[in-house]
Amino acid sequence: MILSMKHLYHSLKEIANLIGARITGDAKVEISGIAEPGSATAEDVIFVEDERHLAGALQSAAGAIITGEFAAAARTPKPLLLVPYPKLAFARAATLIVPPRRWEPGVHSTAVLHDSVKLGKMATVQPNAVLMEGVEVGERTRIGSGAVVGQSVRIGANCNIASNVTIYPGTTIGDRVTVHAGSVLGGDGFGYVRDPQTGRYEKFPQAGTLEIHDDVEIGCNTTIDRGALGPTIIGRGTKIDNLVQIAHNCRIGENVVIAAQTGVSGSCVIEDGAIIAGQVGIADHCRIEKGVILGAQAGVPSNKVVRGQGTVYWGTPARPIKDHLKELAAVARLAKKG
Repeated sequence: MILSMKHLYHSLKEIANLIGARITGDAKVEISGIAEPGSATAEDVIFVEDERHLAGALQSAAGAIITGEFAAAARTPKPLLLVPYPKLAFARAATLIVPPRRWEPGVHSTAVLHDSVKLGKMATVQPNAVLMEGVEVGERTRIGSGAVVGQSVRIGANCNIASNVTIYPGTTIGDRVTVHAGSVLGGDGFGYVRDPQTGRYEKFPQAGTLEIHDDVEIGCNTTIDRGALGPTIIGRGTKIDNLVQIAHNCRIGENVVIAAQTGVSGSCVIEDGAIIAGQVGIADHCRIEKGVILGAQAGVPSNKVVRGQGTVYWGTPARPIKDHLKELAAVARLAKKG
């Protein structure tokens, strides 16, 4: 059950203290919501990070605007909260103005828990969830309706495991992890060995583990396989979108972002801070080095090392975007000649 909660009012001074903003205008104005400019009311705060959109925001009904120093000279009765990074500040303000959802702690009567399950204080187990032998759940963690948590799984504190998530045995999940509905964690990897005499495929052992570190978020219907013999690792702070497949033995670093419909084949390494756009395909045994950006639908062939912090790669096979655009231009010229 979700506990109902009315939004509380917060003064701009309180919000400014949280986000480190400089206020122009009345700091006593009270805010109770967040919105976009077109739907904002006098009780909402909005944000503007581009000077081109400032005029429209000033004409909105919003009670206040989080924006950059470029707005400092604006003549307006509307209070402004001036910060270096408006969108980031807005996101931080939202945690105060619109608190996260809370669930009533306790175990629903239809949930099935093995006698050996250990639940931390204020944990929630919702209808029809199944927790098998040896499961440990941390304080204030929610296990959603219909979720299945396999043997010896350990889940840290303040996690949100949404409805119909399946977590295979031996998976370890850190603190403050969110796993959205329908995801499958720790399933067998796609590993087979071909018998050259018969042509048949025999399954290679999938006996490893899956480790998901603190502050990770995993989107709906994403699948992450356990390692074949060792671990698959998802590093701290990494954010994974919906419909992503990460295969066995992969090691994903810290603060990596992976967008929807990306597929990462087995034994790949994606280092800290890399950005992987939508529908990217990464073949087996690749290394994506720190801070690399793979553009949408980029393809990386097997055993490739992609390097260059901040460098954007595009196309298949993936190459720096400048080279890719030159090649596209050359093809276009050839087509015209034909």
